[in-house]
Amino acid sequence: MLEVQAVQVYYGEIHALKGISLQVGRGEIVALLGNNGAGKTTTLKTISGLLRPRVGQVLLEGLPIQELPPHEIVARGVAHAPEGRRMFNQLTVTENLEMGAYLRSDGNIPEDMERVFTLFPRLKERSTQVAGTLSGGEQQMLAIARALMARPRILMLDEPSMGLAPILVEQIFETVEGINRQGTTILLVEQNAAMALSIAHRGYVLETGNIVLSGSAAELTEHPDVRRAYLGEGA
Repeated sequence: MLEVQAVQVYYGEIHALKGISLQVGRGEIVALLGNNGAGKTTTLKTISGLLRPRVGQVLLEGLPIQELPPHEIVARGVAHAPEGRRMFNQLTVTENLEMGAYLRSDGNIPEDMERVFTLFPRLKERSTQVAGTLSGGEQQMLAIARALMARPRILMLDEPSMGLAPILVEQIFETVEGINRQGTTILLVEQNAAMALSIAHRGYVLETGNIVLSGSAAELTEHPDVRRAYLGEGA
């Protein structure tokens, strides 16, 4: 469904992605693991059109999208819930959700609003509250819900557990699984490798702009390098 082919990305003279290739199949949850600075966020920004690769292609359903502006990539079915949530802080919860649907002209927006309120009942309780006054957990729920309002085929999540209490992390990941079961393909960037691999089908490990490992979630969980570097266990 989504394929990144030998992509190289630079920030000025800094070589951030050094020819990475990965695939995300329809209906999968694919985890992208790595330490800070490995290139995970850069990968998502490249797929969503916020960065342009100097070399390589990004294919959606076999068609190249790397030259498209971000709003056209959203219109083709790729939504991005970025690291740091990036709320419209002065708008209400409902207004933020409406912004997520800004490209849509169909009549199903109220139905999808109810869907995200079912996924995140707390947001329904806070629907008229200004987003900047929400808790960190509530803002993360809103970031995911706003991306879902675009009715994406692929949802990219960048560090959804960052800064959250453990009980909220569990809730967020249970919801991500539920979204996937409803038919949305997910590419997940996450520092909490154990949690990410517990819900993913497959995964890739990035180090300094290179993919150094890939495999099923079970294979990566048992790999000694992953256990040592990301799961806090000995080899």
